[in-house]
Amino acid sequence: MNIINPATEELIAEIAQDAKDAIEQKFHQAKNAQPSWALKPLAERLKCIQVFYELLEQNKHALAKTLSDEVGKPLNQAINEINGARKRIKFFLDNSAHYLADEILYQEEGLIEKLSHEPLGVVANISAWNYPYLVGVNVFIPALLAGNAVMYKPSEYAALVGKNIHDLLLKSGIPAEVFQLIIGGREAGEQLLDLPLDGYFFTGSYRTGKYIYERVAQKMVPCQLELGGKDPMYITDDVADIAKAAEAAMEGAFYNNGQSCCAVERIYVHEHIYPAFVEAFVKETLALKLGLPSEEGTFLGPLTRKEQISVLEQQVSDALNKGGKLLTGGKRTGEKGYYFQPTVVTDANHDMLLMREESFGPVIGIQKVANDDEAVRLMKDTEYGLTAAVYTSNRDRAEAILKQMDTGSAYWNCCDRVSAHLPWSGRKHSGIGATLSYLGIRAFTKPKAYHLRG
Repeated sequence: MNIINPATEELIAEIAQDAKDAIEQKFHQAKNAQPSWALKPLAERLKCIQVFYELLEQNKHALAKTLSDEVGKPLNQAINEINGARKRIKFFLDNSAHYLADEILYQEEGLIEKLSHEPLGVVANISAWNYPYLVGVNVFIPALLAGNAVMYKPSEYAALVGKNIHDLLLKSGIPAEVFQLIIGGREAGEQLLDLPLDGYFFTGSYRTGKYIYERVAQKMVPCQLELGGKDPMYITDDVADIAKAAEAAMEGAFYNNGQSCCAVERIYVHEHIYPAFVEAFVKETLALKLGLPSEEGTFLGPLTRKEQISVLEQQVSDALNKGGKLLTGGKRTGEKGYYFQPTVVTDANHDMLLMREESFGPVIGIQKVANDDEAVRLMKDTEYGLTAAVYTSNRDRAEAILKQMDTGSAYWNCCDRVSAHLPWSGRKHSGIGATLSYLGIRAFTKPKAYHLRG
């Protein structure tokens, strides 16, 4: 498998894909090793993850360089991702013992009713390329701590990053049989779906997630899907600082080149402040540096996948044909690399692909609304349900709007934010199940109810 640098289109490395018999062998090794791993005291498993946590810091700059080269993420953002992953690991280190412990739920003379949390067994972690560390640790860290073995398949667009993760986990003391690295593309993923695994945890597109869900349904095992979004933001007329709101919206839309499942993908602005907001937003956008990920000050690097350029071009063309105004960007740039200019389209409407289909790139549509009711109607007009954001000076107003959103996360005066203390979940086409929080610890367990008399 050829690994291409999206910034230069140069070959970084060639890496061998796992053949069918190798994947089957890895599964049997994991299945045989999982029971003894689950029997180890939790303290020993925590110790391994603590070492991994420390190794990420010690090797941070080399790891970030590989991440940046392979997916095109600006180097400072790659470092930020590893720092963020360590914060999530710290949450699991601090909280897993409490949420994995047995619980006495009822007790009377001669009777104890106890709940225990047992590992699922051998689970698949089919991970994503846009945040390979962040979305990875959401799954394989709590899975390992709960006593599972993991078949970890990083995206083919982040295979080198996946190998780095695998090597550091083994160096941390995780048995090689318990954390199995699967290198490959669609064929490798298909084989994981064929194997008799005890759970599937996927991060990626709705289309692929739906396919996985249908393929494994007959197994009647847990299947969690963290999928895409078309996340709305509404800027009300009483927002405290228009320029600050525009800056936050810009970062929410364009951070990681817009390649985030929870990126701001459509913006609604109250008509009373629409001109001022648009002016401030465009000013922020024009100040962004688009360039090589390794260059100081670069905010936008290349897209990771060359194929996404045509998706963005189609969305922009469709928007302009339907009355949108292009204020900046709108096309590919550079002689080499998968670069696309940060793009702002105003006078947007819901006839446009730009406002209905996931962009996953540095393009944004901005639409004027007359009042909160219109904003709510448009924000709800989507098949996705990941996040929604409202900027206003009035918390009650924000919560009244956010309560109407069928989304897993709701933001007041912030956006594009994930906390390990809160569950990360989607609704509708944005997924099923939850990672992070105590829910994301217990997601990798199955309950057993004990009725104890004596």
